Amino acid sequence: MPENSPDRAGGHPRPHDLTPPIRIPVGLVVLVGPPASGKTSFVRALVERRQIEAEAVVSSDEIRTELFGASAESADTDAADARIFEERDRRIVARLADGLSVIAESTNVTPRARERLIGLARRFGVPVTVLRFAPDFADLLQQYTERGRTDLTEVDVRAYAAVMSRDAGADRLRDEGAAAVHGVPGRRQSVTPAEAAARFTFAPCRPPGR
Repeated sequence: MPENSPDRAGGHPRPHDLTPPIRIPVGLVVLVGPPASGKTSFVRALVERRQIEAEAVVSSDEIRTELFGASAESADTDAADARIFEERDRRIVARLADGLSVIAESTNVTPRARERLIGLARRFGVPVTVLRFAPDFADLLQQYTERGRTDLTEVDVRAYAAVMSRDAGADRLRDEGAAAVHGVPGRRQSVTPAEAAARFTFAPCRPPGR
């Protein structure tokens, strides 16, 4: 059944179901949000809904696992981080060079992390779209607890959330070079990952060689 069907949710579409989706241009999409804020669930929904291809998502966590396996200890060094983000940048550059969109999935809550990504986009003259995940703090902690992550503590999540609040406001993201900043709704708005994904549409990529 379509998500905006009148038969959904007791017979009436919710107001946000009637809002036209936000169009994301071809370029670099930067996800910004603390751990457990819903980024991975969101991009998974995009892939499952065939709004993007799986190869469009470049996840630092997935690269960490590819390079170092499931053990967090072996990847918990500055040298390991350098390898992970070098590989991430390589994958992003490869897609941008082919005229393809790419989604950078990592926390990106610090200006330094975003500066590196924005620099890659500028090399290819493509826009940067930021999708911002900023759940209520109580919801964030609940999601962290539900997901049972062992690589992060509650103290870590609190620290990421504090940096997000201080250094990743929408105005600052625009000042840093984002062409557009969009908030991604979640539990606080009673929106599922699939419903959040439906709020966006991605422009077709330019065929290679064009």
